[in-house]
Amino acid sequence: MHMDITPYVDSLRRDLLAAAESAGEEARQIAERLGYALDPSARLALMEAISQAAAEITAAMPAGGVDVRLDGRDLDFVVQAPQATPPAAPLPPPPPAPPVPGEAIEEGLARITVRMPESVKTKAEDAAAAAGQSLNTWLVNLVRSATSDTAIHVDVDLSSIPFGGDFPFGKRGNRRVTGWL
Repeated sequence: MHMDITPYVDSLRRDLLAAAESAGEEARQIAERLGYALDPSARLALMEAISQAAAEITAAMPAGGVDVRLDGRDLDFVVQAPQATPPAAPLPPPPPAPPVPGEAIEEGLARITVRMPESVKTKAEDAAAAAGQSLNTWLVNLVRSATSDTAIHVDVDLSSIPFGGDFPFGKRGNRRVTGWL
């Protein structure tokens, strides 16, 4: 299911202009500039509200779920309905483990912007889809694992090991493996 939120943002801009009309031309011009300046914030607020609604719907469902995914400036909804008959394909992976005892449960959410090469984003989306998660959920779980008190950061120099031409971890000169366990 696809949702274009542009009409809602445009409606907000029209309402702002209508409210400023009675205050004169200068106020209308200011409202027009503000309307365009508020466009990204209005889109973000709508996306947050819709994502929160999808999360609440998923929590209320006995099985299945609703994911909201960003597609350019539009939203796509992925609904995973409970299956009435046993699935022919393998079952999706189990949900992420609950927080470790003693680990604080987040009280609120923080929004960040991550810039990455398109090729990395595509690979991350593929990995999230393979895990049956939205990209956001997959990234949150990845960061949560990496920042856990029990996480172990691995940084191994493999340059002294004589690998053949099919070395799986990068080019011949780059034989360093890093990550978290």
